[in-house]
Amino acid sequence: MKFGRTMVVVAAFALNLAACDQQQDQSEISDEDVQGTAEMTQAIEEMAPDQMALLQDKRVLDDFAKTLDSEKTTHIQRVISPGGIEAWLVEEHAVPLIAVEVGFSGGARRDPEGKEGLAYLMSGLLDEGAGDLDAEAFQTRLEDLSIRLSFDAGLDGFYGSLRMLKEKRDDGFDLLRLALTKPRFDAEPVERIRSQILVRLKRDMTSPRTIAQRTWFEEEFGDHVYARPVRGTPETLPGITADDLRGFLGRALARNNLKISVVGDISAEVLGPLLDQTFGALPAKAAPENIPQAHIPVEGRLIVVERSQPQSIVFFGGPGILLDDPDFFPAFVMNYILGGGGFSSRLMEEVREKRGLAYGVSTSFNPYDYAGVFFGSVATENERIAKSLSVIKEEIARMRDGGVTDKELQDAKTYLTGSFPLRFDSNARIANQLVGYQMTGRGIDYIDTRNDKIEAVTRDDIARVAARLLNPDDLTFVVVGEPKGLEPDILKNAP
Repeated sequence: MKFGRTMVVVAAFALNLAACDQQQDQSEISDEDVQGTAEMTQAIEEMAPDQMALLQDKRVLDDFAKTLDSEKTTHIQRVISPGGIEAWLVEEHAVPLIAVEVGFSGGARRDPEGKEGLAYLMSGLLDEGAGDLDAEAFQTRLEDLSIRLSFDAGLDGFYGSLRMLKEKRDDGFDLLRLALTKPRFDAEPVERIRSQILVRLKRDMTSPRTIAQRTWFEEEFGDHVYARPVRGTPETLPGITADDLRGFLGRALARNNLKISVVGDISAEVLGPLLDQTFGALPAKAAPENIPQAHIPVEGRLIVVERSQPQSIVFFGGPGILLDDPDFFPAFVMNYILGGGGFSSRLMEEVREKRGLAYGVSTSFNPYDYAGVFFGSVATENERIAKSLSVIKEEIARMRDGGVTDKELQDAKTYLTGSFPLRFDSNARIANQLVGYQMTGRGIDYIDTRNDKIEAVTRDDIARVAARLLNPDDLTFVVVGEPKGLEPDILKNAP
């Protein structure tokens, strides 16, 4: 989540230069990549002389590129502070930069009923004034120190990111401390950030993709907390007060639900005391949660949300698999072959390449903390949507009944294991991955064992998992548009 006036630190983007040079296909660059490139260009133009000297030091960048290209395994240290706070650390001294990621379990699922959007609103306000610094002073200090600090909220977690030069290390950790423990929630920034979110919500109300996904979540999760929108609604957001924000802060951000990863030019000896200084003032324990496992209906439905537009947007899903399930890795590999492998997947081959029915189609297994879900999406002309959905169901059934070939399995393993190191091509991406592993309960050795688990998957494993998890009749399809040739179980009007 990006609000306020924080300047992007270009030195942090220097870590991505080697990866940018290796980009093979422009079509594979995401919106975030495009945005990051634009931010990097702007920040280069605004750099101070000492920062520009760092970026132009070819020897430093070449040394770091060699580090990225080396085949050594990333060494993750478990650092325990004197006060008992744990962090995962990867020391990388080639470039004087530090990336910090923090996560608190809970996130938007902790929003009280009627206060949906509370966690998300708070994520936009923690860097808008803290301690003795009001919003303008806090943002100015971040810019003056070339420090990047941001927060975000998801269904299952609340996250913070910190990027800084080594020489600004103590300042960066102190600003993170202030943001997490002494946010101000002054009236002006609260209203400003609230207004920004309301504008986005208004835009989302006209987005077919957002309408489709939101409808699916509301219909399938019912009265479970996962049915509530992370960003809130135009009805709930105006009612959130500064007291609500302070109450959420005290309930949701604590040391016992905190995960930390640090990557960069810092040692374990230095990091330990900094952990206590930064996070020691947080409450010892977060408020307990009493959240049941979500029940996703297995009786599939077709829901059409009528909206006048030339294309229909489809979001579909059904019961999936949890991350700690022994069958997770076979399901992960199976999904790559079915719909998660881009142009390598069966669905892209059958729906796009052979029949030209849609530009793209994809599937994924999403393991939330309290629900495992199988998702998919497709978009095409209204006249082609019925045939597209028919082919998708046929391919899901074919996977369920026939499994995969030896070649499909080997190709999937080759890609999934070979592309894994690309997730660790910068300090920021390493830190982000590591905090994600902690938040989902994976061990500190996951980076070393993950590929072995993929290699161990057999055709029999996939056949078993496909029979267990794939049934096109269990899927609920939400179609937004004016589809031809479909008879919906539920017909709605677009908001």
